[in-house]
Amino acid sequence: MSDRLVRAISKDGFVKAVAVTTADLTERARQIHKTTPVATAALGRTLAAASMLGNALKGEGTSLTLRINGGGPLGTVLAVSDNEGNVRGTVDNPQVDIPLRADGKLDVGGAVGVDGTLTVIRDLNMKDPYVGSVGLLGGEIAEDLAAYFVESEQIPSACGLGVLVDRDQSVLVSGGYLIQLLPGAGDDIITMVEGGIYAAGPVTELLKEDSDPESLLRRVMSDFELDILETTPIEYRCYCSRDRMERALISMGREELSAMIREQGDAELTCRFCDNVQHFSKAELESLLEGMGEKN
Repeated sequence: MSDRLVRAISKDGFVKAVAVTTADLTERARQIHKTTPVATAALGRTLAAASMLGNALKGEGTSLTLRINGGGPLGTVLAVSDNEGNVRGTVDNPQVDIPLRADGKLDVGGAVGVDGTLTVIRDLNMKDPYVGSVGLLGGEIAEDLAAYFVESEQIPSACGLGVLVDRDQSVLVSGGYLIQLLPGAGDDIITMVEGGIYAAGPVTELLKEDSDPESLLRRVMSDFELDILETTPIEYRCYCSRDRMERALISMGREELSAMIREQGDAELTCRFCDNVQHFSKAELESLLEGMGEKN
């Protein structure tokens, strides 16, 4: 089953929820960045979270960036989503490998670290983007994201994320859910949400049984009747192009571009999010430099 996102609301109107399955796009990210299992898990969780947040945006061309830097060996883990939930991402140190936790699971928290922040950047096509940031709790990402909503946006939330890596290091299952209380929800609703999450168990075990995100939501919210609002296919999607790379070269300025031509002759640019490589000959670089005009 291809990756999908499902958005729902409880029939009583007190809870909204979203779930994603992201095995294909996480595997695509693994192949692009050649990540180790723990880096795959950290990046995969971040991509799933960004997809769920990005899909909630309104307006064409809006985007959401989720940036996590906990001071751990992975460095910064970054994911960018469009308003449909299509994502792309990167991690500073994709080859990091650390010992498993005592329970035999990948130590994502140890790889991400806890001495840093989780930052959400919403670009709504306005003058300045909205930026919110909170300190990391444990670096496992799901609990950190839930804490972000409580602290930064005052929305009681529960989040579950999971990536299961196979013996050959490929992605077996990946995805997650985000549940948020709406105004008027009382303690009884909170108890029902918590009970459903506890009874359902880990995200990866649920996805191994059924990779349908709607099934994931219904299992986690078993005490609620749900209205499914939206089901959307999602994918790993990068918006890079040769034109964008040309603009990046131009943004270097005349002095730095001239030095590149003088010292290297040509240039080869690789997109940080995907495996798109573009070669620019010396003549092409000189043409870009000429098009910039004389420096004032």
